[in-house]
Amino acid sequence: TPQKMTVHDVPAAFPTVDVPAHAHYTIGVVILIVGITGTLGNFLVIYAFCRSRSLQTPANVFIINLAISDFLMSITQSPVFFTNSLHKRWIFGEKG
Repeated sequence: TPQKMTVHDVPAAFPTVDVPAHAHYTIGVVILIVGITGTLGNFLVIYAFCRSRSLQTPANVFIINLAISDFLMSITQSPVFFTNSLHKRWIFGEKG
Protein backbone atom coordinates (compact mmCIF):
# COMPACT_ATOMS: atom_id res chain seq x y z
CA THR A 1 0.00 0.00 0.00
CA PRO A 2 1.26 3.49 -0.78
CA GLN A 3 2.36 5.59 2.14
CA LYS A 4 1.04 9.07 2.66
CA MET A 5 3.80 11.66 2.31
CA THR A 6 3.85 14.68 4.54
CA VAL A 7 5.70 17.97 4.46
CA HIS A 8 8.21 16.53 6.92
CA ASP A 9 9.22 13.85 4.40
CA VAL A 10 10.38 16.45 1.86
CA PRO A 11 12.76 18.85 3.65
CA ALA A 12 12.95 21.40 0.81
CA ALA A 13 9.17 21.54 0.24
CA PHE A 14 8.78 24.80 2.14
CA PRO A 15 12.16 26.46 2.57
CA THR A 16 12.42 28.91 5.43
CA VAL A 17 14.27 32.19 5.60
CA ASP A 18 15.47 33.91 8.74
CA VAL A 19 13.37 37.06 9.01
CA PRO A 20 13.94 39.58 11.81
CA ALA A 21 11.28 39.68 14.52
CA HIS A 22 10.48 43.33 13.85
CA ALA A 23 9.54 42.44 10.26
CA HIS A 24 6.99 39.91 11.50
CA TYR A 25 5.50 42.41 13.92
CA THR A 26 5.40 45.18 11.29
CA ILE A 27 3.63 42.93 8.82
CA GLY A 28 1.24 41.82 11.57
CA VAL A 29 0.32 45.40 12.43
CA VAL A 30 -0.18 46.28 8.76
CA ILE A 31 -2.39 43.21 8.26
CA LEU A 32 -4.40 44.15 11.36
CA ILE A 33 -4.94 47.71 10.12
CA VAL A 34 -5.92 46.52 6.64
CA GLY A 35 -8.27 43.93 8.15
CA ILE A 36 -10.01 46.41 10.43
CA THR A 37 -10.29 49.00 7.67
CA GLY A 38 -11.59 46.42 5.20
CA THR A 39 -14.11 45.03 7.64
CA LEU A 40 -15.50 48.41 8.70
CA GLY A 41 -15.42 49.96 5.23
CA ASN A 42 -17.13 47.07 3.51
CA PHE A 43 -19.68 46.74 6.30
CA LEU A 44 -20.60 50.41 5.82
CA VAL A 45 -20.99 49.88 2.06
CA ILE A 46 -23.26 46.88 2.65
CA TYR A 47 -25.24 48.80 5.29
CA ALA A 48 -25.72 51.85 3.03
CA PHE A 49 -26.80 49.62 0.15
CA CYS A 50 -29.38 47.84 2.29
CA ARG A 51 -30.79 51.02 3.87
CA SER A 52 -31.06 53.26 0.79
CA ARG A 53 -33.53 52.38 -1.97
CA SER A 54 -31.84 54.78 -4.39
CA LEU A 55 -28.59 52.78 -4.20
CA GLN A 56 -30.28 49.49 -5.08
CA THR A 57 -29.70 49.59 -8.82
CA PRO A 58 -28.59 46.71 -11.06
CA ALA A 59 -25.18 48.34 -11.53
CA ASN A 60 -24.66 48.59 -7.76
CA VAL A 61 -25.36 44.88 -7.32
CA PHE A 62 -21.85 44.25 -8.69
CA ILE A 63 -20.40 46.71 -6.17
CA ILE A 64 -22.24 45.08 -3.28
CA ASN A 65 -21.08 41.66 -4.45
CA LEU A 66 -17.47 42.85 -4.28
CA ALA A 67 -18.08 44.43 -0.87
CA ILE A 68 -19.55 41.20 0.52
CA SER A 69 -16.68 39.05 -0.74
CA ASP A 70 -14.08 41.54 0.48
CA PHE A 71 -15.84 41.75 3.87
CA LEU A 72 -15.75 37.96 4.20
CA MET A 73 -12.07 37.88 3.22
CA SER A 74 -11.28 40.57 5.80
CA ILE A 75 -12.98 38.81 8.69
CA THR A 76 -11.61 35.36 7.86
CA GLN A 77 -8.07 36.04 6.63
CA SER A 78 -6.80 38.98 8.69
CA PRO A 79 -7.04 37.31 12.12
CA VAL A 80 -5.25 34.20 10.85
CA PHE A 81 -2.33 36.08 9.31
CA PHE A 82 -2.12 38.54 12.21
CA THR A 83 -1.88 35.67 14.69
CA ASN A 84 0.76 33.90 12.61
CA SER A 85 2.81 37.08 12.36
CA LEU A 86 2.82 37.46 16.14
CA HIS A 87 4.02 33.86 16.57
CA LYS A 88 6.49 34.23 13.67
CA ARG A 89 5.39 30.89 12.18
CA TRP A 90 2.35 28.94 10.99
CA ILE A 91 0.55 27.83 14.16
CA PHE A 92 -2.49 26.03 12.76
CA GLY A 93 -0.79 22.73 12.04
CA GLU A 94 -0.76 20.57 8.94
CA LYS A 95 -4.55 20.49 8.57
CA GLY A 96 -4.88 24.26 8.90
